[in-house]
Amino acid sequence: MPDAGDPRKGCIIADDSSEEDRPLAPDQFDPTYETTRREIWAYYAYYVGDSGLPLFNFAPTAFQNLLSQAAGDSELLHFAGRDRTINSIVLLANGISFAIQVVIFLIIGSYADFGRSRPNILMVLSIVAFGIGFGWLGVHTANKWEVAAGMYIVGLVAYQTTLTFWTAAFPGLARNAPQLRAKAEEYRDGTITREQYDHVDMMQRSRLANMAFYVQSCGEIVILAVIVGILFAVNVRASEANNNWGLSVLIAFATGVWLLLAIPWFLLEKRRPGYFLLGDSLNTTVTVIATLQNTIVEYDTLTLTYLLLVGIAAQAVGIYSFWWIQQRFSLGTKPMLTAVMVAIILLYVPPTILLIT
Repeated sequence: MPDAGDPRKGCIIADDSSEEDRPLAPDQFDPTYETTRREIWAYYAYYVGDSGLPLFNFAPTAFQNLLSQAAGDSELLHFAGRDRTINSIVLLANGISFAIQVVIFLIIGSYADFGRSRPNILMVLSIVAFGIGFGWLGVHTANKWEVAAGMYIVGLVAYQTTLTFWTAAFPGLARNAPQLRAKAEEYRDGTITREQYDHVDMMQRSRLANMAFYVQSCGEIVILAVIVGILFAVNVRASEANNNWGLSVLIAFATGVWLLLAIPWFLLEKRRPGYFLLGDSLNTTVTVIATLQNTIVEYDTLTLTYLLLVGIAAQAVGIYSFWWIQQRFSLGTKPMLTAVMVAIILLYVPPTILLIT
């Protein structure tokens, strides 16, 4: 009996074949679920909005900035039962958010895979995220650092859960793409082998995942470029108060973009079963790096935005390069993942050595 994560679940099995020989999903033969170009671009658009700019990039900076101002020269604040440093509070809040996520996913995580409730859950979680994003307009002074802590934690939960339930849709989108549905029919009719079908399936999934990330990166660059203009309009370098207000404005602006770009996906998504995915290691690593970076640049919003622009541009180049290599040499997902992981490890080795020595 296949488990919940088995790609064979819900498959059609011919009378004279084993379950392993017929990995075809029922929705591949239902024209109602065929993926359209508009649906794919709506999927991409949601990811451009849910890029992390409001709740994963700027909100943590705003939170840490208010903590620094509230702590003053002591660099200590009373949080969760005792006095803690600013960085400790940020990392502890990050840990609390992940603990909450675990509980949430234990309760509703299965709905990413089963039934047709996933789109409704994504919509509700998105609304929560929108509320938190716009709520930062009222939190931009040091005396509200405790409110900022709560918004930071809830915002991270909202961001990660929306991303998880959005990601869950991509296998169904790939499986029902016209070219893969055609291959499914060829395999059912015995004109291609299981290996040929699996290869096309793998490449279609890789195409959708990589292009979603690439389009998101390009869209994020455009949003950041607009944000630079907003920062000059707010004159964030004129005073500490202006910088605080600028951060709140940026969070609200990026949230507004997310809201607008989410609407097409809410309207066009077809209700298919999904695929649950939880990623916390990368987010923890990025949080640690951002915490150190914020301290180094002293929460200067313009500098942080410029750094994000450079980072996202490099990200776009990297994504497209890896996808081009995968297509050019017809490589599988596993060797590409291995190559990425090796590159990440090599990236962190030099700074780790420097810290130790």
